[in-house]
Amino acid sequence: MIGNMDNKLKNLLIYNPNSDVKRLMKLRTQHSNSKNKILRLIYTILYQRICKRNNCFIPWSAVLPTDTVFPHGLYGIFISQGAVLGHSCTIFHQVTIGSNTLTDSEKYGAPNIGDNVYIGAGAKIIGAVKVGNNVRVGANVCVAVNIPENATVISAPCRIIHHEKARESGFKEYKQ
Repeated sequence: MIGNMDNKLKNLLIYNPNSDVKRLMKLRTQHSNSKNKILRLIYTILYQRICKRNNCFIPWSAVLPTDTVFPHGLYGIFISQGAVLGHSCTIFHQVTIGSNTLTDSEKYGAPNIGDNVYIGAGAKIIGAVKVGNNVRVGANVCVAVNIPENATVISAPCRIIHHEKARESGFKEYKQ
């Protein structure tokens, strides 16, 4: 009896980054399935604590299937509201899947990512881009264009685009 209790305490005290992933996914499911306002508030508080501990942001409104894999935990992950992820995606640390909120931009909106997509550490996927199924996005790549299925995206030298007049660059909330 005491040995069993010791194992339960050890399991509670052992911190593993993937345990936060499991908790986060479970809380997302419980929150969406619950009709009880008090339970939803408790789930929200616990969810926010996990996000704060891991310096990540994954809103309830982001479509994040439960089979999403975070090999290095949730560290520095930012997924914008309105983002849609397909099944069996692998997301490494410091990844941003963000909305473009510049209303005069061609790619205003949030990304839509296909199934079985590998997103390397530090990658950024910004704006209303579509990433096809079975795509690999390399580490530190910035994706701002549509990517076809069965492709690999790697870094290239930066390119400077000059504009004739100043453009609005202030932040505006993305509204669906």
